[in-house]
Amino acid sequence: MVLMDTLRGSLLVATPAIESGPFWRSVVFVLDHDADGALGVIVNHPLESDVDDVLPDWAGLVNAPVCLFDGGPVAMDSALALGVVADAPPPLGWRQMAGRVGLVDLDGPLPDNGELAGLRVFAGYAGWGPEQVESELLEGAWLVVPARDSDLTSPQPENLWRDVLMRQQGDVRFWATFPDDPSAN
Repeated sequence: MVLMDTLRGSLLVATPAIESGPFWRSVVFVLDHDADGALGVIVNHPLESDVDDVLPDWAGLVNAPVCLFDGGPVAMDSALALGVVADAPPPLGWRQMAGRVGLVDLDGPLPDNGELAGLRVFAGYAGWGPEQVESELLEGAWLVVPARDSDLTSPQPENLWRDVLMRQQGDVRFWATFPDDPSAN
């Protein structure tokens, strides 16, 4: 396996080797990756909490489902937002991470209508120390695949793990049919 210099802007898709825990069947958008480690958010684990309950001013800007997402097991008491810019200049407080995707400052001004093509709010994030994600890749825990802007704002995030696997080439597509509980197979 050849590892990239950076995974920034890619998706990490959990393989069946991850059998439980917060990363089970997760799809992680990598926000940053360098010699110090990696940082990302799980984009397919919606929570029961509505954005309106925590950040009422932002609820009207968030794509459906209008809920918070479990971004990962680190700093679950903090929120961060990812915004996909539209075909307009980015709003104030938007910091590019990869392509049209960037972090949105939740303490800053609300974006104007039409500045963002999509917005999601995450409780917590996923983090890896130096060489940790590389080690997990070599162990077969993750697939690295290109991200699409639509992955971050999917109206059916519960289907994203299977959808992302199904659009891949080769045998990894079969993982999309892997049973939730292999022992019941």
